[in-house]
Amino acid sequence: MTGGVELAERFARLARALRTAATPEDAQERITLYAVAAVPGCDHAGISLRDRHGGIVSVAPTGGTAKRVDEIQHEVGQGPCLGVLHDRIVCSVADLATDDRWPGFSRRAVAETDVRALLCFRLFVEDDVLGALTLSSATPGAFDDHAVAIGTVLAAHAALAVTDARNRRRCAELDEALRSSRDIGTAIGILMARHLITREQAFDRLRTASRRLHRKLRDLALEVVETGRLPAGAAAPSER
Repeated sequence: MTGGVELAERFARLARALRTAATPEDAQERITLYAVAAVPGCDHAGISLRDRHGGIVSVAPTGGTAKRVDEIQHEVGQGPCLGVLHDRIVCSVADLATDDRWPGFSRRAVAETDVRALLCFRLFVEDDVLGALTLSSATPGAFDDHAVAIGTVLAAHAALAVTDARNRRRCAELDEALRSSRDIGTAIGILMARHLITREQAFDRLRTASRRLHRKLRDLALEVVETGRLPAGAAAPSER
């Protein structure tokens, strides 16, 4: 019973830690580090995520071995990680030296790393498949049913954490875009009033000044809002 309570408390701490992760990258790193610490038999961990273009990228490996395991799967186009992305939720490999399901991957993984056992989990929220969590061990048969149970709970936390961190980043980016839009709109209004020009002409002056001074449009707009004018050297002689 004590072990169960302790495990529940560890997952509770993990949930709080993931919720406060500043970025998706930070959340991913916390997940893989926790996997090595919490899943019995786990020596290495890594995450593979689907990108916007349908490809697979490896993130937050706990070391070179975890990174290489993912790279080999992507290079040969087969392996348990890719399997959980497409046709299963959990995939366990007791010994890569004897497993014949992905011969190209298994042969290279044994030759190029010390990994013998693998445990892969699909990361998903409802119907949205985000990627996979891959745990590996140098010991054949390292992952028993208890490890699978812990890994399953961890994968659920991981999927929610990755989704939450992505959503928070997206909201921050939208807020930034909205602030930029307001600043640029205000700067255009100031230039229109100061030079008695149209909206299109004011925006063209702001954009030209941005290129001429090699400054971001929003930064230049902020200066116009604060000073009421474009900085020296920003405008062509005919516009001054």
